[in-house]
Amino acid sequence: MSVFGKSRKLILGLGAVTGATTFYYLNNDRFKAFASWTSQYEPSPCARWDENWDQRAPQFIKNKKTKCAQRNDENNNEDIEKYTPKAVRHVILIRHGQYNLEGQTDEERFLTKLGRLQAEYTGKRLAELGLPYCDMVKSTMTRAQETGSIISTHIPNVPVTHCDLLREGAPIPPEPPMGSYRPARYKFYEDGARIEAAFRKYFHRADPKQKEDSYHIIVCHANVIRYLVCRALQVPAEAWLRLSLNHASITWISITPSGRCVLRAFGDAGFMPPNVISST
Repeated sequence: MSVFGKSRKLILGLGAVTGATTFYYLNNDRFKAFASWTSQYEPSPCARWDENWDQRAPQFIKNKKTKCAQRNDENNNEDIEKYTPKAVRHVILIRHGQYNLEGQTDEERFLTKLGRLQAEYTGKRLAELGLPYCDMVKSTMTRAQETGSIISTHIPNVPVTHCDLLREGAPIPPEPPMGSYRPARYKFYEDGARIEAAFRKYFHRADPKQKEDSYHIIVCHANVIRYLVCRALQVPAEAWLRLSLNHASITWISITPSGRCVLRAFGDAGFMPPNVISST
């Protein structure tokens, strides 16, 4: 047999072994490759997306006739179609402008001159975007009220409401603990439930009857926004203090008909001159 023939058999043999080995590795859980296998990072058990996070996934909505909307029949398919949203809900979160840190009460923590200027830029930016805003909800704290009022001068036709759930607070003990942020444990106990209630109230997919995309503005506070973002993205909520927000910045989350949440912008203040931007 020629050298070429021997080489050909050797190559074919190696190919067969390689193919079998590859098949074994791909079909053996011990050698399962994760999406992030290049960094040797093993995803957290909580990394899987919860499709029914807002309790509005159509396939989980109970059917009064069948008591369960998960039956595999024509009636069930019709129910799923009936309860499936058709539009996107856009939630635009605005942090208040810089305020008087020396104030002892909420009333004394009003916007500084710089904070009012920041709110002006944000109002102009929202007006320039030209989106069909449905409403604006403001935290009832002074600095958020003032920020929202300045923004309203630029989008005067947007109806405004007020909500105590959006007031600043301590949402959940951060992990890891950072800096000097050490509120009393009862603050987390009190504020956490309230801020979580705000998430459940304002973050959910569109109503199935909604035909067009909607745009909702929420003017509130850094801790609240950071917590809401973590919850919407299904990132561990304890990570909220790892995020940083500029004053009067824009954070934008889109909630798709499928329930997937997309972070389109976080703490955006690029529409302001550099000398106007601040975060503390």
